[in-house]
Amino acid sequence: MSTADAPERAAPSLPGARLLLIQAPYYAEVVGGMRAGAGRAATEAGASVEVADVAGAFELAGALRMALASGRGWDAYVLLGCVVKGETDHYDHICRQAMAGVGRIAAETGCALGFGLLTVHTLDQALARSRDDRHNKGAEAAVAALMQLALRRRWGLA
Repeated sequence: MSTADAPERAAPSLPGARLLLIQAPYYAEVVGGMRAGAGRAATEAGASVEVADVAGAFELAGALRMALASGRGWDAYVLLGCVVKGETDHYDHICRQAMAGVGRIAAETGCALGFGLLTVHTLDQALARSRDDRHNKGAEAAVAALMQLALRRRWGLA
């Protein structure tokens, strides 16, 4: 699905929900824009957000695993980062491992998770997905996490 035809979804109302946003701010402008979008979506839902930084996209899965093990009791998790394709195959390895690691944790734990890792060919593509508009991928990730949390609550899991 492209950014242009992505459906616009509203976050469910979840007053008091606590989100942990783990970000890899290597591309500070991009991830900052996504974080702002996620923050707006959380605020609209009545949720609070705590932010933690990691070095890069590869570290997102490990940080999520640590957060889940910490017992701190966040209700949902939002992971944000950006990997821009360069001249080597480093991009392929990082993207594959980051996606697989986060996917494995999500499947194993059933945690409420929104995953906003941009894997793009150019910085311009990343900037287009982090602007303050309806295509902001950080906002989409936060809405996904909140929708998962609403589902967990509906099914008595949270």
